[in-house]
Amino acid sequence: MKKNILVGISGGVAAYKVLDLIKLLKNEGHEVFVVMTRGTTEMFSPQDFEKASGNKVYVNLFEKNFDYREVLKNRKVEHIELADKCDVMVIAPATANIIAKLAAGIADDFLTTTALAFTKRIIICPSMNVNMWGKPIVQENLAKLKSVGFQVIEPASGMLACGYEGVGRLENIEIINKEINKLLRKNDSLKGKKIIITAGGTVEKIDEVRSITNRSSGKMGVALAEECYLRGADVLLLRAKNSVHPRYLINEKVFETAQDLLQLIKVNISNTDLFFHVAAVSDFKVDKQIKGKLSSDQQVNLKLIPQIKIIDQIKKLSPKTTLVAFKAEYDLSEKELIDEAVKKMKDSKADFIIANDISRADRGFESDDNEVFIVSKNKSVKKINLTTKREVAKEIIQYIL
Repeated sequence: MKKNILVGISGGVAAYKVLDLIKLLKNEGHEVFVVMTRGTTEMFSPQDFEKASGNKVYVNLFEKNFDYREVLKNRKVEHIELADKCDVMVIAPATANIIAKLAAGIADDFLTTTALAFTKRIIICPSMNVNMWGKPIVQENLAKLKSVGFQVIEPASGMLACGYEGVGRLENIEIINKEINKLLRKNDSLKGKKIIITAGGTVEKIDEVRSITNRSSGKMGVALAEECYLRGADVLLLRAKNSVHPRYLINEKVFETAQDLLQLIKVNISNTDLFFHVAAVSDFKVDKQIKGKLSSDQQVNLKLIPQIKIIDQIKKLSPKTTLVAFKAEYDLSEKELIDEAVKKMKDSKADFIIANDISRADRGFESDDNEVFIVSKNKSVKKINLTTKREVAKEIIQYIL
C-alpha cells in the first residue's frame, strides 16, 4: 500500500526525531515529501531530510529567479501540486505558532500555504513548553482545528528540551507512524464505492414569492458526504439550494423541490453502492401553485396534497443499493423512536434507519450536534450519544462498514 505522505516540520527542537519517522515510512514503502519552515532550517540542515526522504525539501515559496510568467505558461504551482498528490499530511513537530496560523487560516510560507490547499486528512503533532501547552489560547486553537477535521496526536509528558518537565514532548515516533498508517487504511475504506447522499430541505412554492419548507440545514448530510469523500469514495452530493456547502470539492448537484430531487436520483442512481437519504423532503405540496404574488389583504385557503415518498422509491429504482435513511421524529421516547424506525424500514425496505428526535434545540435541525439511533434490518440498535455531526457521520460509516 504505497502512498505519498507529506511531512511538514515547524521550528521545534523535536524536529530531529522526525528523521526517524521519515525512515520508518520509507521502509514501509511510502513516498515521503518534506516541507520545512524557514525557522526550522536555522536549526537543522534540509540536506539531512533530503537524504532521508530521497526527495527535494521545500522551504521557500519563491525560489531564486522566480518568474510568474512561467507559472502562467505551465499552470503549475509547487505547493498546489504537492498538496494534490499526497494522501495524508502530518505536521511534526507542530509549534504553538504553526497551530495558531492554521487555526486562523494564515498562509504566509510554504508549509502553511500547502496545508491550506490540502484537501485530505492532516495530522497535527504538537510539541512545546509545558506552560505554552497549557495556555487557553493554544487549547482553543487546537479545538478549532479538531472541529474542522484535523487529527491531533497530543504530546507526551516528560523532560522537555527547555529543562521543564511536563506535557509537551513530541509523541513517540512509532506511535505517530502507527496513526499515519491507520489513517491511510481508513482513507481507502470506501475506495471504489459509488455513494449518493441527499442533504437539506426541499422548497415547495405557494406563489412566486412564498414557499413551504423546513428547518433542515443540510449539515448532517454534508458531514456524511465529507466523511465518505475522505475515505476515498466516489461521492455525489444532492444538496438543497439553501443548505450548507461542503468544505471539499465534492461532486454535487443542487435541487429545490421534491420532484427536482427525485429526478436527480433517477438519473444518477445506476450502479450506486450506498445511498444516504438524509434530506428533509416535504410530505406535501400546494395543489395549485398561484401565479404571481398573493395579495396580503385577503384570506387565503391553501389545499395541500401528499407527495410521493422518495425514501420508498430508492429500492425500486436500484434494488442492490444499500439504503441508509434518516427518520426525524418529534418528542418521542427512545422506544417510540426506535419503533417508528422499524416501521419506516419495513415500508421503505431500507437496510438501516438513522432515527433522531428533533424536539430539542441542542441537536438535529439547524444544530451542529446530533444524537441518533442506528437501527438495522436485524433490529439491532446502536445509540450514538450527543456529539458533533461530523463525529456522528464517522460513527455511522464505521458501524455500517
